[in-house]
Amino acid sequence: MIPQATCPLCAKPTAADHAPFCSRGCRDRDLLAWLSEDYRLPGRDPAPDRLDSAGDGD
Repeated sequence: MIPQATCPLCAKPTAADHAPFCSRGCRDRDLLAWLSEDYRLPGRDPAPDRLDSAGDGD
């Protein structure tokens, strides 16, 4: 038996029209999370002297 896929946000069964989400609401909430930078990868902060600056070529 193949297990049914579930929505990554609310764990309800997915809908074909909104896969991998269950509804447009969950799909939109996920998009808003990306746009507001709620999803982040762990890592070290860059050293301030290593950041690019606008006047590098001068």
